[in-house]
Amino acid sequence: MLDTLRQRFRCAAPPVDFCSLRLTETRSRLLDVRQGVAEPISLAHNRGVMLVVAHGGGYGYAATADLSESGLRAAFARARDWAERTADCGVFDFRKIAFPNPRGRYASPGVGSAVDDAALLDLLLMESQHAAIDRRIVERRASLTLIDVDELYLTLENGDVEQHFSYVIPSLTVTAHAQGETQTRSLGGQYNGYCQQGSVEILGRAGLSGAGRRVADEALQLLSAPNCPSGSMDLLLGPEQMMLQIHESIGHPLELDRILGDERNYAGSSFVTLDMFGSYRYGSALLNVTFDPQVHEEFASAGWDHEGRASEKVWLIKDGILQRPLGGQLSAARASEVAARPITALANSRASNWNRPPIDRMANINIEAGALSFQALVGGVEHGVLMETNVSWSIDDSRNKFQFSCERGHLIENGEIKHVVKNPGYRGISATFWRSLKGVGDAGTLQVMGTPYCGKGEPNQAVRVGHAAPACLFADVDVFGGDA
Repeated sequence: MLDTLRQRFRCAAPPVDFCSLRLTETRSRLLDVRQGVAEPISLAHNRGVMLVVAHGGGYGYAATADLSESGLRAAFARARDWAERTADCGVFDFRKIAFPNPRGRYASPGVGSAVDDAALLDLLLMESQHAAIDRRIVERRASLTLIDVDELYLTLENGDVEQHFSYVIPSLTVTAHAQGETQTRSLGGQYNGYCQQGSVEILGRAGLSGAGRRVADEALQLLSAPNCPSGSMDLLLGPEQMMLQIHESIGHPLELDRILGDERNYAGSSFVTLDMFGSYRYGSALLNVTFDPQVHEEFASAGWDHEGRASEKVWLIKDGILQRPLGGQLSAARASEVAARPITALANSRASNWNRPPIDRMANINIEAGALSFQALVGGVEHGVLMETNVSWSIDDSRNKFQFSCERGHLIENGEIKHVVKNPGYRGISATFWRSLKGVGDAGTLQVMGTPYCGKGEPNQAVRVGHAAPACLFADVDVFGGDA
């Protein structure tokens, strides 16, 4: 089919300054067990192309699921019409952009691996059954989403990229209830934090086997646990919560279209401005953040973005100083004009599917590991709380002031982890919070996490995002509990 599509593209492409075709074909299946009962397996399959035309300074695109030559011609005609209409009235002259013409192949680990759905369903059933340890357990759910994506990117100037992805998203949640109190505990978060690229080996890394009883026991512990104390204290965050902290208060604020104001009326803007890059102290000297789409198992790894730009590891924050924004080629070109200095594009123009245009999106945003073991991080706390696994979040439109809550916490006193506390939460301001970073865990504390549900854009696009992080320790954080 791909060779046929290549031929049809060459025949249908109009004589313009630039044109491209991006095919996306997605197959997914959901295995789901609720209350120990297997639901019918849910299957989905969709396929289509996005066609782009840049001509005479204008730009247009059109999507179609009709992959015949006539279907491509009709879509190209719509895209060219938009390009011609915007040539004299657009906000940017697209003749200033040098569109890439990449060639190559990329495949995530696990592509083509044989998967036994029956065996996986048996595993989910077993873990759901093992979670039924007490009559106070009122809800049990174990699920597994398997997604395979094939992409083809072609340009009229011999650009030709094939990418093949395999995604695995395990989930297990258990809810306990007694005497008016309800608590939920999960494996890696209620929003599927253990998602990665690969095959069933991901289930081992996530610890799904044997998790049913453990997670249920933790939910029961929360029922009788005291509320998290309130006050200013040290805060130790595990990778499951660090993922959310990175996502909301580093990833989104650094997206260049937000900084330029494009998302202000929907997803929000950013407290970051163009003049901050290269000098602004975003965090303490321990904070080192990278954009790295080359970590093979991470959720948003790829060889190229959806505009054909090759992936590379780039430092966004180095020793606490803000270095570069997350902007694709269009945003970088626009920002360069506004800032009157070069802003370099990254490979982060991404679309959620074939019927959406790529926009500036974070991909894999990671905090680099430090030098402290988990024991050393805990040992450095006189009075504080360890928090694990996000359960809720709230952050303002400029991604600055935030308030986050977690599923579970532990008191830390005099360098030792003490009893469990429930309803732990904390609040802060992004830059002030990251400047309070006083300890970064070593590689032994680092975990590769992610989310399938990062939403942005009009119409909305939910994309896959990866975050790898070690445990991190922060000083003098405003912590609160359920009584606050």
